[in-house]
Amino acid sequence: MSSVSAPGSHRVLVVDDEPNIVDVVSMALRYQGFEVAAANTGAQALSQVANFNPHIIVLDVMLPDMEGFEVARRLGADRARVPIVFLTARDATDDKVRGLSIGGDDYVTKPFSLEELVARIRTILRRTGQAEAESSRLVFEDLEIDDDAHEVIRGANHIELTATEYRLLRYLMLNPRRVLTRAQLLEHVWDYDFGGDARVLETYVSYLRKKLDAFGPPLIHTVRGVGYALRQPRS
Repeated sequence: MSSVSAPGSHRVLVVDDEPNIVDVVSMALRYQGFEVAAANTGAQALSQVANFNPHIIVLDVMLPDMEGFEVARRLGADRARVPIVFLTARDATDDKVRGLSIGGDDYVTKPFSLEELVARIRTILRRTGQAEAESSRLVFEDLEIDDDAHEVIRGANHIELTATEYRLLRYLMLNPRRVLTRAQLLEHVWDYDFGGDARVLETYVSYLRKKLDAFGPPLIHTVRGVGYALRQPRS
């Protein structure tokens, strides 16, 4: 059984009856390190709050079975004090006032910027005190990174990495089991755009593998034609 703990892994419930919006918002949030659950109706949202226990909800106003305002009202009645960002095409001032007055924390109108939505979510989490307990440690299997000490440990062994190797490993550990493309790794580790030289990446993956594999089975796996993923050792 593998375990992973990462900074910013707050739980976000995305509620919208348009599947494409749910998919795009969920993907953007996962990319930023959030854990995401989704619902398409008000009833599903209320059930997910009980099961998923989100830190924050992105809630569409226009749902097929009830308004998002009614979902918020029921959560308030149940004393489920979870912050809510209303997401809707309705931008009338009366709607905004209504949403905020029944416990909503913010109101974003469609069409919207994903970057702005993520920024507003982070702001609300900070304001409500839920973003203060972020860990400086990343753990996957027997591998650990401590950002405060700038140390890498596998089992009982300390592993010396260059600054670039450290950034590469850290980004992989922030995205465990996820296949990261070469373009993504070049952009986040080297700040290259898509035209960056992939041979640089392959060289550093080779260096990093050699150092990590000296103390245990391989954790960095090549996904042919796509990129790399941090995964449990293959049996």
